[in-house]
Amino acid sequence: MRTRLLAVLVGVATAGMAQSSGQQSSHSAGQSPSQGPPASTSLAVTGHAGQAPVIQRNGHSYVEVEGLARVTGGTLGFQGSRIVLTLPAAVVQRPMQQAAAPAPPPEEKGFTREFLRAGVEQMSVIREWRSALENAIRTNNPVEESWISYYRRAATDKMAMATATATTESDRKAIGLLQSEMSMIGQLSDRFLALRSNLTYVDPTSLDNDPLDQKILACAQGMAAIAVPGGMFEDVSACH
Repeated sequence: MRTRLLAVLVGVATAGMAQSSGQQSSHSAGQSPSQGPPASTSLAVTGHAGQAPVIQRNGHSYVEVEGLARVTGGTLGFQGSRIVLTLPAAVVQRPMQQAAAPAPPPEEKGFTREFLRAGVEQMSVIREWRSALENAIRTNNPVEESWISYYRRAATDKMAMATATATTESDRKAIGLLQSEMSMIGQLSDRFLALRSNLTYVDPTSLDNDPLDQKILACAQGMAAIAVPGGMFEDVSACH
């Protein structure tokens, strides 16, 4: 059988429950006939879902026991003439401990594979650039700005890629060597472009003992010797 007991007083309700039936009759007799039915509202408990109905009577607020048990997740029991409301044990929420930030990995110092891969691509363009220049000179063909510009742009793009992948101290130091190599092949090309524009005869053996061309070769060989994954940077004098 559904129990309809108004046993819990909200606010000052407990004081009203202690009044005698005679006092209640007196209050009832003094109530104005014009008063309407008791006002009703609802009770919400912080941290719990749902609401329990509340009835206003004689200036006091009463909440239904079953409704209060339902909202709070409690249970009702009977001990003789008493109704016992058992509330669930409060769950103590401990503040979450922030996970310790992982220690940053030690900074690498040797060459990274990503940088070496980009550096090899840049040096491949320079090698092709030099081969095209050498072939034009030895076969007595004109050195044209059109294909020189193509190699210049390609080397610049690869240089930018190598720079973007440099993350270690060795990577960053090696950028200067790559830039120096690109600068030297550009200077060599500009020299033969100037001879072409002036209609100056170019000896097919011009590169045989050319100091700048020899320096370009030595710089490339020196960088290839130190380009080992995890290897430490070593300066290459031929690149300066």
